[in-house]
Amino acid sequence: MRSVARLVGAAALIGAAALLAGCGASPPKPAPLEVVVPRITGKQVWRQSLGAAPVAGLSVAVQGDRFLVASRDGVVLALDVATGAERARIAVGEPLTAGVGSDGRHIAVVGASNDLIVLEGGKVRWRSRLGSRAVTAPLVAGERVFVQRVDRTIEAYDVLDGRKLWSLSRSGEPLALAQPGVLLPFKDTLLAGQGARLLQIDPLLGTLRQELALPAQRGTNEVERLADLVAPAVRLGDVLCLRAFQSSVGCVQVERNQLRWSRNFGGYQGVAADADVLIAADGSDRVSAWKASSGDLLWSHERVRNRRLSAPLISGSTVVFGDFEGWLHFFGRERGDSLLRLPTDGSGIAAPLVRAGTTLLAITQSGGIYAFRPD
Repeated sequence: MRSVARLVGAAALIGAAALLAGCGASPPKPAPLEVVVPRITGKQVWRQSLGAAPVAGLSVAVQGDRFLVASRDGVVLALDVATGAERARIAVGEPLTAGVGSDGRHIAVVGASNDLIVLEGGKVRWRSRLGSRAVTAPLVAGERVFVQRVDRTIEAYDVLDGRKLWSLSRSGEPLALAQPGVLLPFKDTLLAGQGARLLQIDPLLGTLRQELALPAQRGTNEVERLADLVAPAVRLGDVLCLRAFQSSVGCVQVERNQLRWSRNFGGYQGVAADADVLIAADGSDRVSAWKASSGDLLWSHERVRNRRLSAPLISGSTVVFGDFEGWLHFFGRERGDSLLRLPTDGSGIAAPLVRAGTTLLAITQSGGIYAFRPD
């Protein structure tokens, strides 16, 4: 299991790789890079630096013509999508464990002290201490800030003054996954993951409207039974496509609270999807695509096996993965054929890839921020 799969027990945060040391002391040998004859064109259009390595998995927010990114040492940057020019730089004052969430006016992150920190107008507006760690980016919507803690507690705070409005928790599960999870809006409902369950929550009252459990494997121990819903998930109208950690991928009809389809496909990163396809990689980085409507398999390949892929991102007719050496692999969305490969700085992709219009953003383990525009 990947070292990014970190678990919370009753008293400590530990790496899953340490728990499963018996599986092997070193990761499997990555597939060598195949020769790719470019079939599309694309280029790096600008580069910036965070000045410090980002927190692995720290999300990037897109707000209009800005990318919002944050560094490990607590600096939040607003960068112009077109040019990379720095539009704002805000020092939070402590390292971060989660971010960035924004409604365009307010920016929310979580500090290493377990403080939920909300910024407005280039400065800290308020802080509120959480009961435990959070690694999922806060959601800012409807004059509220929603938080998903590692212990699976969901909370809401007033965006103006930081008052806690409600809290919804579930007990009885000894381990939880310390990896960014599912937390997003759907019409007048808050969608959140608690274990392998997708909750539909009243965002005003914090009451549970309904829930749906995604299929999860039955392991022999608590580690193998972990099946938390992980980010990124993709909303397509009334449909939400997502992954249950090391168990399955699938799509849910949200309003009907029905599982549209699911497939056993163990892996650790989220999915990419559009109206036609859902694409994901499994634990050994075999890449597969299914019809979004039915779950029928469209294609699968192992050309980037064991290259420690990031979550994918669909951009037009391509799907893009980052790997542990910082390469961006562009595959055809319809057949999975290799179209293009572009480099960064060789240090590995640290955050989920994001897109604003035709600009794709990648952040590396060494703090490099790279913007590309494929044609």
